[in-house]
Amino acid sequence: MADAPNAQPTHDQATDQSNAGSQQGADEHPTPPTAGKRKKLLTILAIVVVVAACLWAIWYFVFDAGRVHTDNAYVGADSAQVTSLVSGAVTEVRVGGTQAVRKGDILVVIDPADARIDVATAEANLFQAQQKYGQTAALAGSARSKVSSRNADIAQARARLVDANATVTRAKIDLDRRQQLIGSGAASGEELSTARAAYQSALAARQLAQAGVSSAIATQNSAGEDAAASEALVRGTTRDTSPDVAAARARLDKARLDLARTVIRAPVDGIVTNRQVQIGQRIAAGAPIMTIVPIAAAYVDANYKESQLRDVKVGQPVELTSDYYGDDVVFHGKVTGFSGGTGAAFSLIPAQNATGNWVKVVQRLPVRIVIDPKDLQAHPLRVGLTMDAVIDTRDK
Repeated sequence: MADAPNAQPTHDQATDQSNAGSQQGADEHPTPPTAGKRKKLLTILAIVVVVAACLWAIWYFVFDAGRVHTDNAYVGADSAQVTSLVSGAVTEVRVGGTQAVRKGDILVVIDPADARIDVATAEANLFQAQQKYGQTAALAGSARSKVSSRNADIAQARARLVDANATVTRAKIDLDRRQQLIGSGAASGEELSTARAAYQSALAARQLAQAGVSSAIATQNSAGEDAAASEALVRGTTRDTSPDVAAARARLDKARLDLARTVIRAPVDGIVTNRQVQIGQRIAAGAPIMTIVPIAAAYVDANYKESQLRDVKVGQPVELTSDYYGDDVVFHGKVTGFSGGTGAAFSLIPAQNATGNWVKVVQRLPVRIVIDPKDLQAHPLRVGLTMDAVIDTRDK
């Protein structure tokens, strides 16, 4: 037929032509990943993310929940400042900086010459006070003896007075007899004059005897007062309890103490630091010469934010690490207390918050942590080192 060449292609021919065109296009432009493969990759990624989140959540709730962290923590210790209690020239310095010392070790020796002289002087003063007490006690005994002897003097004076009275009586009788006989001429004028003179002499002798009695009594009273005064100095005391002896002994004890203080010893175990004394230097009493840091009793002051301290209580366990030893060394401790105020409250220039332009700043409160002595003995720390502190608040 004439129209056969122009006829439309059959269905099979069209399909073959389409497949051929597609194959040719595929060879020229590679096809992108299929949607199924992309979906599979996204699903795997989502599963990995979910598993990681679950693992992190499990780790957090098991190991980290209820634990408060801070790296604002520093090692501290109650350092002992060594001072000289007496003045003098330094003759020996037996320790150097960074040296470890034990309590009672000799640190510095001060020239003891002056102190020894003071001890000798105090000993002499003590002996003198004891001797003076013995002398006072002897004087009191002597005064009591004098009082007793004055009784005999008084008795003797009174006997003289009795004798004088008797003499006056005889002289008076003799004078009266002579006066009666003078009228009859039986007695001469001379005899009367002699009798009158004898009577006057007897009166004078009696007055003298009376004065002797008064003098003896006065002497006895004076001796009694002297005895009382001497006894008052020793009454109720012994040679050891006498005030003068006790004062002299106290001065001797002080001199001996000053002599002992010429040898300066370590007050605590620790490390010598900040040594400020040299041989030959003259130091004054109270002058600081060095500091001893008791590293075996070191503690940590951890400065936590106030928002972290809601569940922190005294006695809770703490784990600490230091860059000095690395994270492999973990120190164990306990919370022992909280500071009385924040650092800003005790700063040289405290913040003035009562102003119009006020911005709230979260404050930090120092928390005192005591480290296990066994950990400190195994890994000694130094004052001022930084620490990472983690308080476990789960056991409330």
